[in-house]
Amino acid sequence: MESYIQGLFAERIGGREFGKDTVLYKFEKIKRAKAAAKRAHPEIEMIDMGVGEPDDRAHDEIVHTLALEAAKRENRFYSDNGIPEFKDAAARYLKSVYGIADIDPEREINHAIGSKPALAMLPTVFINPGDVTIMPVPNYPVLGTHTAWLGGSVYRIPLHAERGFLPDLESIPESVCQKAKLLYLNYPNNPTGASATPEFFERVVAFARRHEILVVHDAAYAALTFDGEPALAFLSIPGAKEVGVELFSLSKAFNMTGWRIGFVAGNELAVKGFATVKDNNDSGQFIAIQKAAAYGLDHPQITREIADKYSRRHGLLVDALRALGFKATKPKGSFFLYTEAPKGILGGRRFANAEEFSQYLITEKQISTVPWDDAGAFVRWSVTFEADGLDAERAVIAEIARRLQGERFEF
Repeated sequence: MESYIQGLFAERIGGREFGKDTVLYKFEKIKRAKAAAKRAHPEIEMIDMGVGEPDDRAHDEIVHTLALEAAKRENRFYSDNGIPEFKDAAARYLKSVYGIADIDPEREINHAIGSKPALAMLPTVFINPGDVTIMPVPNYPVLGTHTAWLGGSVYRIPLHAERGFLPDLESIPESVCQKAKLLYLNYPNNPTGASATPEFFERVVAFARRHEILVVHDAAYAALTFDGEPALAFLSIPGAKEVGVELFSLSKAFNMTGWRIGFVAGNELAVKGFATVKDNNDSGQFIAIQKAAAYGLDHPQITREIADKYSRRHGLLVDALRALGFKATKPKGSFFLYTEAPKGILGGRRFANAEEFSQYLITEKQISTVPWDDAGAFVRWSVTFEADGLDAERAVIAEIARRLQGERFEF
């Protein structure tokens, strides 16, 4: 007999049908395929190029700071909307890394328990039933999920290679712009690895001002740039603070994924709105973590060392994939490489989409990637694979090349 609990679920997560869906989503399919491949070939190590988090731990001094601060009695209290030491360090970081000098740490910065909760909370600040969030695809979906849960709708703009994976803002219908409250962006981008330009961000500022829309820029990978490319923040653009907020995370830039610490910066009213909603959701991150994070923010060279490693790995991977026929171009930032998925193997099997190719890589070659079919068939390769040092990195890439050698991919 069906439990009465089944009838209590909110419609936003499925209502009476919650838990009955038999459709397997992308990451669950990948998980199951990896498990099946390991059972079938336990002697072959799975090369995981799909992991979207750093392969190394936080810097020794950050860990040491955490240990010292965690032992202090005065750090045991709730931090609510954050401690001044963290906000001040965040302001110094924005100035030293991105050249943003006009941020008030007290009124224009607020910490978050990672950028994902911040993205989840921001729609609660702004979205009423009938409102619209503009969101590029492919994309990290949290902002759109919560917009829909609040009775709003999501207008999706495809990201295409011919535009450098930058959205065509002028293609958005005026009727959408009139209802839109939020424009979500993320550069360097997950999953494409594409970077924005100052000129693009200037167009974003003008677009947001013209249509009275708040820009939400997720800058999770903004400091991870390569080959002399400067770190670029949306808030470094004149006028950006008037129309937007930017989310900064220590997860990727400082190898602190599990620590759950980041911050929202920018428009004072928007930050105040976020702080109000946050104050009704959590009681703040552990003070010792905030103080350890402040140490990291005051030592951005830690990120530079991490970025240099990813840059090196990108170079190795791009060279190997090009030799196999892939149209691979080293990104200017992030740890993601985005390549067109082949249509098949010459004289052999066909791939209807990127998901089929990704499944083939897992089951036949024990190489895990993430497929994206939202705007063309592409696969995302992550250079956060586990390898300790240059020799180990070369060995991983050489093994990928060896496993795929002889396959004549057709694009």
